[in-house]
Amino acid sequence: MVGVATVATAVIAALASLFMAWAIGAGSSGSTPFAPAVGANAISVMRAGFVVGILGLAGAVLQGANVTEAVGSELIGGVSITALAATVGLLTAAILVALGVFKGYPIATAFTVTGAVVGVGLALGGEPAWAKYRQIATLWVLTPFVGGGIAYTTARLLRAEGVPEKVAVPALGGLIGAIVANIQFAVLGAADGSGAISGEVAGWLVDLLFAGAITPQELLIVRALITLLFGAVVAAALAADTRRDEAGAQRRFLLALGGLVAFSAGGSQVGLAIGPLVPLLETFESIPIIALLVGGGFGLLVGSWTGAPRMIKALAQDYSSLGPRRSIAALIPSFAIAQTAVAFGIPVSFNEVIVSAIIGSGYAAGGAGVSRKKMVYTVLAWAGSLVLSLVVSYGTMVAVQSVS
Repeated sequence: MVGVATVATAVIAALASLFMAWAIGAGSSGSTPFAPAVGANAISVMRAGFVVGILGLAGAVLQGANVTEAVGSELIGGVSITALAATVGLLTAAILVALGVFKGYPIATAFTVTGAVVGVGLALGGEPAWAKYRQIATLWVLTPFVGGGIAYTTARLLRAEGVPEKVAVPALGGLIGAIVANIQFAVLGAADGSGAISGEVAGWLVDLLFAGAITPQELLIVRALITLLFGAVVAAALAADTRRDEAGAQRRFLLALGGLVAFSAGGSQVGLAIGPLVPLLETFESIPIIALLVGGGFGLLVGSWTGAPRMIKALAQDYSSLGPRRSIAALIPSFAIAQTAVAFGIPVSFNEVIVSAIIGSGYAAGGAGVSRKKMVYTVLAWAGSLVLSLVVSYGTMVAVQSVS
């Protein structure tokens, strides 16, 4: 039977998790997805905050399990994060993120939470999970170069005189459609897993036409054909919309991209808030992980509605003055990188993803509107948040253990 002290500590940890979810919703997941669209005057700041909250909640429930389990059980080895350690780590990270929100600087949430969880884990006597750290570091280091490079290339493509927008925009829409066809959703696939649209449709066709008698290689070919078809349908629909109203189609495509990034943000960022609570499920076996996902998603939603407008303004106006084309260029790699992180269960900072893409697309116009001073401060804040959260959480946990 679970003791009263254990329950009380778990409740405090859950409240700290909700605070962390609010801070993330007000900061990275709530502000970054629609910042380029706001900068391009495609949607208002307040409406962006409202929409991103709803989509973030959906993404948390449908895609949040991978990153949640990684943060909860793969960042430290040899020990299990206790309720007290989860509370210390979450409060440390949440306070740092909240300070960034109020100061108008985008603290990298994944850096902060990862540092805090590792810090309390080491204080408990755990061992560093070097293999996971290498995986995480690879994505973190590559993100600015890959995201910024793709954004720069896409923006140049959309600005090229020899490539008409009525061709380029539908082609990009087809690429996004192909990615959407292959991202994982909890409502698809087996009851204890997830599945993609292309995989489910391929399986249904194989059962219908071949009674399941097909090799894995042939199934992969069928799935690839479905992916191409899905992308072609999206491209054709966007091309028809462009012919009717080129400016309107561009704006609607931009908003659709913002929505996809907001959904991806929920799937990625919710794990940063509730991941440290996963080890507690061994004690409270009656609580399913879906309950944590819903609770974390709700925290993201409240944060998006109450605190995101300030950061949306900072990202939309302070980093680069983006038009619709450069905003589209910024959101495409952001969506792709976010879904890669979700698929591999890697905590990633949406501030790093979006800011890198915004800067890359801004440089496509010769660096117009890009604030170099803001860039330097942001990079320093990212690095400092990782080190500071690790040191503070480790020191606090050691101090708490010494007096308990």
